[in-house]
Amino acid sequence: MSTVTVPLSTLRVRPTDGEGSVQVAMDPNLKIGAAKVFAVYGKGGIGKSTTSSNLSVAFSKLGKRVLQIGCDPKHDSTFTLTKKLMPTVIDVLATVDFHTEELQTDDFVYRGYNGVMCVEAGGPPAGTGCGGYVVGQTVKLLKEHHLLEDTDVVIFDVLGDVVCGGFAAPLQHADRALIVTANDFDSIFAMNRIVAAIQAKSKNYKVRLGGVIANRSAATDQIDRFNDRVGLKTMACFPDLDVIRRSRLKKATLFEMEPSPELAAVQQEYLRLAQLLWDGTEPLVAQPMIDREIFDLLGFD
Repeated sequence: MSTVTVPLSTLRVRPTDGEGSVQVAMDPNLKIGAAKVFAVYGKGGIGKSTTSSNLSVAFSKLGKRVLQIGCDPKHDSTFTLTKKLMPTVIDVLATVDFHTEELQTDDFVYRGYNGVMCVEAGGPPAGTGCGGYVVGQTVKLLKEHHLLEDTDVVIFDVLGDVVCGGFAAPLQHADRALIVTANDFDSIFAMNRIVAAIQAKSKNYKVRLGGVIANRSAATDQIDRFNDRVGLKTMACFPDLDVIRRSRLKKATLFEMEPSPELAAVQQEYLRLAQLLWDGTEPLVAQPMIDREIFDLLGFD
């Protein structure tokens, strides 16, 4: 397998958001435009891609022009929409030695179910680069090809736990950050770290916390306890249904699966969430907890 070499001349680091932060410097003039932009975060494996893809379809069902950008080296964010693993932006750029003018739109943008436009940003080779560079190059390429001008909604589906400024780069473009979590300690612990990352980014960018999406959760008592403590709200709740697991195996969104009463309820919840986000939500101001506080807070008495 060939490796992708990112030109060093394009990488710059600087201290920016939050005390001690060092990351790739983003072009301050690189803005998405008039679209409403949402960044979806959460613990690895919590269902962010499933949530993002079905939310994208829900927006499209409301008549919106939607672009979903996967920000994970696995480049599997959009495969239920496109029915295949798409090449990443970085891989495509490497084929033309990073000369963006040689690319056509069809080289890196694919039309998915119900017209959702799909892009997989991918990531740098393991241990060799910064995810922030990848996100920046993707947005730059989309703007150069005028693909953001007629878009109503952009959804960034971001890989798991936030551990560096680079993978928090989508927050520099987003209006609202949404956190997907389950009703368990590990998911909520990751959510607390994400809250801290969003808080740091909000000092210099327009992004604000939109709310929490409970996933694979019959109950939400632990999520509710955490939300009440830090200042968050749950916007939607999706149960742990087998039809959701099967939809991933069938490479299909939930809006393409065999109808059933329980599936109809999930579809309606996605449509309700999409409408809520489109209408606009008040920003949430949350105060993350220290690790020991979360440990003491969660659990049963």
